[in-house]
Amino acid sequence: MKRSNLKKSMLARALRKFFGEEKGAVMMEYVIIAVLIAAACVVAVAIFGKTIVGMFDVAGKGASAQHTEAKATLDQTQEDQNSGAEQASQYHDSMHK
Repeated sequence: MKRSNLKKSMLARALRKFFGEEKGAVMMEYVIIAVLIAAACVVAVAIFGKTIVGMFDVAGKGASAQHTEAKATLDQTQEDQNSGAEQASQYHDSMHK
């Protein structure tokens, strides 16, 4: 009886040693996912941050009945976006010549 328990425990120990601990691997997967999500957030803010700030500014001025200022801010934001798009297009074209 004792001998079979010894075999089971030795077998169990060998299996645990072969397969390793799963807890650390699963935790590392969660860390990798969290880092990728954080990187995506940073990239999104870097890309869209200026536009989002401009839109909130327009919305705030429009809600406070400053319609002429809101329109001017909206026009400026759209001009900045168009300018950025034009620069990106020129850069893209220069890279593919």
